[in-house]
Amino acid sequence: MNAPLFSSAKPYTRWWWFSGPLNLADIHAQLDWVKANQFGGVEIAWLYPLNNGPLGAAWLSQEWAEPILAAAQYAAELGLGCDFTMGSAWPFGGFHVSPEDASQTFAGPSPQCLEKSWETPMGDDGGPILNHLDREAVLRYGRKFGAALQLPARAAGLNTPGFFCDSWEVLSEGLWTGGFDAAFLARFGYDITPFMPALNEHPDERYDYRRLLAAYALDEFYAPYTELCHELGGFSRVQCHGSPTDLVAAYALADVPETEAILFDLDFASFAAAAAALTGKPIVSVEAFTCMYGWNPYPGPGPYQKQEVLADLKLVADGLMANGVNQFFWHGMPYNPPGGDQRFYATTHVGPDSAFAPQIPAFNTYMESICTTMRQGKPYTDVAVYLPLEDVRMDDELPLDLQKVSSKYVYELQETKLPRFLKGHHPLWVSTPFLNDAQYTDGQLHCGPAQFNWLYVDTVWLDLEIVSTLLRLARQGLPICLVRAPQEPGRIKHAAYDQVVAELLKLPTVTADWNQCAAQPPLVAGENLPDFWCTVNGDNHTLFFANPASQTLRYPIRYGQALETTASKRPIQVNIDSQPFNLTLEFAPQQSILLQVSLTGVKQISVDFDPNPTGYMKKEQYQ
Repeated sequence: MNAPLFSSAKPYTRWWWFSGPLNLADIHAQLDWVKANQFGGVEIAWLYPLNNGPLGAAWLSQEWAEPILAAAQYAAELGLGCDFTMGSAWPFGGFHVSPEDASQTFAGPSPQCLEKSWETPMGDDGGPILNHLDREAVLRYGRKFGAALQLPARAAGLNTPGFFCDSWEVLSEGLWTGGFDAAFLARFGYDITPFMPALNEHPDERYDYRRLLAAYALDEFYAPYTELCHELGGFSRVQCHGSPTDLVAAYALADVPETEAILFDLDFASFAAAAAALTGKPIVSVEAFTCMYGWNPYPGPGPYQKQEVLADLKLVADGLMANGVNQFFWHGMPYNPPGGDQRFYATTHVGPDSAFAPQIPAFNTYMESICTTMRQGKPYTDVAVYLPLEDVRMDDELPLDLQKVSSKYVYELQETKLPRFLKGHHPLWVSTPFLNDAQYTDGQLHCGPAQFNWLYVDTVWLDLEIVSTLLRLARQGLPICLVRAPQEPGRIKHAAYDQVVAELLKLPTVTADWNQCAAQPPLVAGENLPDFWCTVNGDNHTLFFANPASQTLRYPIRYGQALETTASKRPIQVNIDSQPFNLTLEFAPQQSILLQVSLTGVKQISVDFDPNPTGYMKKEQYQ
């Protein structure tokens, strides 16, 4: 993908278009407001008719397309980007999906139907879900969408569009497609079909099923989706979370990997950020400020909607940028005529009637400034941490106290965290396909454009494939911390497995003590380190430290939680090419810190933004 993805780091906003009448003057007025409030663009997304009102133009019809193209044209005239969600509601589906292209389970057609769709009154089924395990079905779906918008023939005069794919949200239990049984037999040497009716009673066979399902998700959905976006003259921006696959590999297939918060913890961004680093992609985006204080089902409203505290949003934004995010998508702005009161039921409200409307331009400028700075250079890398996919696939549901509206299964990785004791080394996830292609030369592990000094592996289970790769890399000289001798998952146990493990454990480069692998001091040393992100440009290291209070955020956050923050200090040592710099991070309440460090010294860059100006957002208002 050679076209520029974003002209700047200005935040975008998702723009909810509700099925029903649309007025060009209102569209222009909203885009004018977006431009005036320091946004970089919009993402048009389509939803149900409000209050069960009349449906809008027929989905994918010329009448439906005309206001969209007019909006994109006017956005381009204003210097704004205009992205599109490739479908109505989520996941992909609708009445234009044929039975042959619809989602399947082992037991037959999937019972899941599209909800909250442009095509139906609220509460009615909106057609079948697309088969996400069939690349030809995916291509047919996307080409219908592109043809309706006359893309890429109409691209002249428009900014290059991003085509957005929301989180998976496909019911994955027993997911199936034509030829899956034959592919399974060819790969694993046995028939999975007798186990499918009670798969959870057979964890080894369930593991094999999940492994092939993950491969299908990558090869039949995420890879062709990006190909499709290029075919339509744009780029792919994809949320892969929720999918039963290798998240790092899935995110790596998108032009712009996108995370989400605060339904997902802020450090969940580490998966998308790692994928970008491993593939040299410059942008990591986020659907930001979703369901800040909790979630209520339709018709809502969500808790404290239209009363959001900007200081809470800033604390979320800072935590995201300290985990690798450098492009924001507000979630979101409803279609509204001037003075209108329409809202989307499940998120932070963006518009002239936002609780924090006077502060939006300054807040957007703040986020743009940090993101612009953090796009310079490439992410700092030291230790690669193996993504324990074997362990999560052998497991099943999360404990009830860890489940939330966005997660149910361990394999969704919402509770899979980078080791806290490695924080100062700025660890990044790496998974099997990247290690399979990696080489250890000149004292570094080369994974695409990323180079690491050592590898950390803490799993109970490992496939023979990755154990063999670890043996190859260890023989090349890669220091590997292997916390324990692994076991082989799945039904088929290979005779060579124990021998390969034994050879691996004998090598002098393999140890269970990570301190023996960390030959150089951590980038940042200190107690109770706040979340931070570092990019490197030559010998200049740029470090953004989020306010330590951001680490306390978890869905749902407390209303006004950021207003409880107090000043704090963190003595640290920054090590650049073995040269130490001792300093103290002094955090004012609700503030974060941006540093530039090189061999010549340390410079703190002013990033002050007060989300609570005098007379505004006083804490007693929110008790």
